[in-house]
Amino acid sequence: MIRVFLIAASPLARAALQNRLKAQGVKIVGSATAIDGLGGEFSDAQPEVLLVDAAGESLESTIDSLADADLAAEIPIVLLTDGTVLAASAHALQAGIRALLPSEISAGQLAAALRAAAAGLVVLHPTEVSAAFRAAAPASQPLADLTEPLTRREREVLQMLAAGLANKEIAGRLNISDHTAKFHVAAILGKLGAATRTEAVALGIRRGLVLL
Repeated sequence: MIRVFLIAASPLARAALQNRLKAQGVKIVGSATAIDGLGGEFSDAQPEVLLVDAAGESLESTIDSLADADLAAEIPIVLLTDGTVLAASAHALQAGIRALLPSEISAGQLAAALRAAAAGLVVLHPTEVSAAFRAAAPASQPLADLTEPLTRREREVLQMLAAGLANKEIAGRLNISDHTAKFHVAAILGKLGAATRTEAVALGIRRGLVLL
């Protein structure tokens, strides 16, 4: 059974999602009405995935709030929308969100997306895929040499980012503190000129720094 923390402004939406997912082997271990309302309950619940219902909300603002809170660095995020919003796909991916899906998808599809996100995969609705890759694809031009090359440890961390590991998981693998892991990630983004972890991985792949 997968453990999920739910954010939804409407109590009815929270109850409906909990009921839809219960039969799919998904356990809602906690809930909140807003992203900035997360507190000790979120950490204590130890969820594997964060499910955010943005139906009826501003999708762009929700994505920005998730990026500002840096939650994608700590836990896989699945975001539900009012429908397929093509322009938001690349924005969501760049913010580190693992899945952007219309809220009307079936309970089985949503449960599958939650499990895929927990396993480190990115999930998009079929209607989102083409637009997301067109918008997210970097310009086809030669890459400039890095001003400062990545260290051996930074290459290790970049490879782990490509595998979908969060900062805590990276720290555990390398036997370092969470703070040090976060420092390495920040250094990688700075050296690669990336705004997000997803962009850093994409640039790392283009430079041959990430083994696929």
